[in-house]
Amino acid sequence: MNIAYHMPSLDTIYAQRTIYYGYKNAFEDLGHNFFTLTSENNLEKFLDKNFIDIFITASHFYYQKDLNLNLLKKYRNSGMVLFSKIDFWNSPLSGLRINEAKSLKDDTKTIQLIKDGLLGDVFFHVVEQSDERMAGFEKETGYKYYTIPLAADKINMKYEFDNNFIADISYIGTYLPDKRKFFKEWVFPLKSKYDLKLYGQDWTFQERLIGWIQKFGQYYNLPYLSSIQKPKLHLGDESRIYSSSRICINVHETYQKKYGGDCNERTFKIPLCGGFEITDDVACIHKYFQVDKEIIIAKNREDWFEKIDYYMNNPDKRLAIVEAGRERVLKEHTYHNRSEQIIKIYEELKKHG
Repeated sequence: MNIAYHMPSLDTIYAQRTIYYGYKNAFEDLGHNFFTLTSENNLEKFLDKNFIDIFITASHFYYQKDLNLNLLKKYRNSGMVLFSKIDFWNSPLSGLRINEAKSLKDDTKTIQLIKDGLLGDVFFHVVEQSDERMAGFEKETGYKYYTIPLAADKINMKYEFDNNFIADISYIGTYLPDKRKFFKEWVFPLKSKYDLKLYGQDWTFQERLIGWIQKFGQYYNLPYLSSIQKPKLHLGDESRIYSSSRICINVHETYQKKYGGDCNERTFKIPLCGGFEITDDVACIHKYFQVDKEIIIAKNREDWFEKIDYYMNNPDKRLAIVEAGRERVLKEHTYHNRSEQIIKIYEELKKHG
């Protein structure tokens, strides 16, 4: 099959980068042809050339600016199926996060596009069906949404010990405003006792400023600004960090812990690389893993420090959990699993018209 994945800018250094490569590697490894649509492509030429079966995009305003929905409708009438990742119906995200969409319920233009049958055949989100952030979408639009969670890329992510990345405790991620209080109270104090290494984006004001400039350049397709900042880690470095750390901590945003319907990629990537994960408490993780057997969840701040101390001082207790967690991810939570889910939804839609 021919899969088109809409990725406006390949220069992004944030989460969409690894999600994109996860799907690309999975679809290609499963034997499909994978084509990437960026802001630099002419949509009509792209569609004429590649004979797309599944086109994956998003309702986000950054994605919509690249799309001629009437043109897409023409190809959908000829058999192409349009998958759209939708924004939260009731968004908990701060309006200060300039790259985030407002609540979909307040976006009358996008709602009308959905109702008119222009924005997609299949709508999906990473959140679980019971999550109140999506309450109202199906009733208002007349379409159901599918839950397709994030996952881990088993092509790029694997056990790969590296002396350069040895640490007691490691974390890879973006220093988001919503997480700063958590880091000050739960993470930074670990420095006084353990070798703590932090990797990722936006850890200084200068990095955050450049990041804003880069997002501006990507939105307006300005070549120099869109690539002004490069990823600090190569794709393979992430797996080496997880594989070489005694404990890998996972931190979610406050809204994820409050609503419980979605977790980040780290949740799956750490076990896949043979890392030992201790994470804060998000409800859906209890669905995806057997807690205390495949992953360790800290219920509160006291529990966090107690569990870190316990497993740091009892390395033998980590081994079975690491292996069980890795098996769970390989079985159920890779981008191969998610790609197969997308193919299954496509086939069901074709079967029932």
